[in-house]
Amino acid sequence: MNEPHSLAVVVAHPDDDAYGCAGSIALHENDPGFRFCLVLATDGGAGQIAEGVPTTRQELGTWRRRESVNAWRAHGTIPDRHEWLDYVDGHLAEVGFEELVGRILAILLEERPQVVVTFGPDGITGHRDHIAVGRATDEAFTRARQVPGPGLRRLVHGALRASTFERWNQTRQQQGMEPWNPAREYHLRPVPDDWIDIDVDTKQVAHRIVAGLLEHKSQRHVLVDPGVDERRWARIVSRESSVLAWPPRPPGSPLLTDLFEGL
Repeated sequence: MNEPHSLAVVVAHPDDDAYGCAGSIALHENDPGFRFCLVLATDGGAGQIAEGVPTTRQELGTWRRRESVNAWRAHGTIPDRHEWLDYVDGHLAEVGFEELVGRILAILLEERPQVVVTFGPDGITGHRDHIAVGRATDEAFTRARQVPGPGLRRLVHGALRASTFERWNQTRQQQGMEPWNPAREYHLRPVPDDWIDIDVDTKQVAHRIVAGLLEHKSQRHVLVDPGVDERRWARIVSRESSVLAWPPRPPGSPLLTDLFEGL
């Protein structure tokens, strides 16, 4: 009998989960036995505060926890497990590596998800928290696989295609905005198109991804360029690309079109 589809998303901040896998989650929410575990290492309390959002620097972490809950409610799929590791935003790289690996490993062994999604070495934006949590999750996944049991079939890194990055940068320049510089922290970092292993068409659920994104009100100006309306935002999130960190895709094999394809 095939295992039910299950997924653990391990990221650094509320809203890191809003792009990259929210569409795949919506596409599978009605699978028999589907389970979704969300692990957030920090509450995002060092993030920015968009104009008009009624919170303070001291209360931002609490505010963003509520945004995370509201976002998944608006998306329509509530995580079966919503775990907060309670580290300080911006300081994950200072946490002992073994401690962080151990915290994540314990969750992976309890959940034993089929697929684990996290950041790759680029952190997508070069954010040091993203890189730290991705590195620790990779190691936790490797160790968890050494313990006999179900699940732990695939480790996935969220990624931005170079061709998409170039298109977005052209638009930014045409609008008089500063282009993304991959050499700078907090700027988008693409991967070559031929590194992409999984490409999911999420057009049919794009409106749900956007509904979730809109709940991250404090970070709206960070998540999307000024002037982008909901229709254009839906086009932006209508495709989810990622890299297979483990196992590697056989050379010459076609792109996977689903996180669970072949499992």
